[in-house]
Amino acid sequence: MFSGIVEEVGRVREYDLRRMTVEASNVLADLRVSDSISVAGVCLTVVDLGDGEFTVETVPETVERSNFGALKPGRGVNLERALALGDRIGGHLVQGHVDGRAVLKAATKDGNSTRLRFGCGPDLLQYVVEKGFITVDGTSLTITAVDDEGFDVAIIPFTFDHTTLNERAVGDEVNIEVDVTAKYVEKLVSPYVNGTSAESGVK
Repeated sequence: MFSGIVEEVGRVREYDLRRMTVEASNVLADLRVSDSISVAGVCLTVVDLGDGEFTVETVPETVERSNFGALKPGRGVNLERALALGDRIGGHLVQGHVDGRAVLKAATKDGNSTRLRFGCGPDLLQYVVEKGFITVDGTSLTITAVDDEGFDVAIIPFTFDHTTLNERAVGDEVNIEVDVTAKYVEKLVSPYVNGTSAESGVK
């Protein structure tokens, strides 16, 4: 489990769609083999540690769900170690289970903030609400606007400067994890909405 508060930006050194080696510093302080780590919003397991780097493994499901198919050496990735019991949660509860991808449509200055516009399909948008949480490449953000074609977020200067959001260009794909609470609510109420609950008498 993570909070969506990025600890540092690492750099992909090698990646062949099976094993990824990431150059880092801060997150290596107490990182161990078998630990979970969020890499661009994807929960992965550390399988090897080296001098100034760590290695994780990915599977086809990871590549298909995320933007990892486009990762190249030198690309920045947001990093966060798994939460310890009792840690403060500065963002929101993030699983590191990517639901899909969105495309950066626009980046505009808005006072001292940067407003980012992302486009995505109805499969993700059904869980997106104004002022709700969303995770973009592992960064916990608040949704400022939503419509039938996508959503907006407003980025404070610190977050913009200390994550990969400042490296993304219009047209880039990002990893999206919606608030898991919305998915649980949907599953619990759908039998009643669809008339298939035990109370409805339909089996």
